[in-house]
Amino acid sequence: MLYIIGLGLSDEFDITVKGLEAIKTCDRVYLEAYTSILTVETSRLETFYGKKVIIADRDKVETEADEILKDADKVNVAFLVVGDPYGATTHTDLVVRARELSIPVTSIHNASIMNAIGACGLQLYNFGQTVSIVFFTETWRPDSFTLASTRILAKGCILYVSLQAAQQLIEIEEKRGEGAYHPSKTLAVGVARLGSSTQKIVCATLEQLASEEIDLGAPLHSLVLVGRQLHFLEAEILRGFAYDLESLNSILIDEYKLTE
Repeated sequence: MLYIIGLGLSDEFDITVKGLEAIKTCDRVYLEAYTSILTVETSRLETFYGKKVIIADRDKVETEADEILKDADKVNVAFLVVGDPYGATTHTDLVVRARELSIPVTSIHNASIMNAIGACGLQLYNFGQTVSIVFFTETWRPDSFTLASTRILAKGCILYVSLQAAQQLIEIEEKRGEGAYHPSKTLAVGVARLGSSTQKIVCATLEQLASEEIDLGAPLHSLVLVGRQLHFLEAEILRGFAYDLESLNSILIDEYKLTE
């Protein structure tokens, strides 16, 4: 059996009881370590699970899937994913490979940023398409995400990114001259380490979040761009996360046409 198990948002204790019981039956336990990270060291997982945890980076998952699936038709193998296993479709290829080898697959779900982001106060069913921003390298700085985020600003989009990318969004849009973001007028919500004891949520303008004024600390981060169709109850929640309440109220009245 191949178990694909969601670990939840933060640390070793976020796993479900069902997930933990499945891990205890497994001969091998892999931790997918390239689409997201936990806020704790792998050793803490090993202590809590009572199992050795094998780190599976992108190369291992994409080019050495046969090793992960080896003998999974005879023994149990766990593939651990931060959040929910299908918060992204990255891991469906492993499921397809397992089925081709007649290996049974069981998925055990958990909380992910895709639903927990509702903690920022915006209504999930009004969110637009999710846009992912990869971690940049010295030689690879793709900017295609700005085109998608421009199209879906009508409500809000979750951007998986270190908050330095807020500044990159501004710079790229200014060069293109599209003016989609109006950085000093567009509200955004910066979210850090959601679900942990040190989580932080701040509502400010995109310009403020891109500056050195606001430091949300260590990853993981999400950035939510707030569209113009804002409900007054959403606005009330956002006020509770305001970096500058007076400035926020002014923007809500002038730009979002809401009253206090």
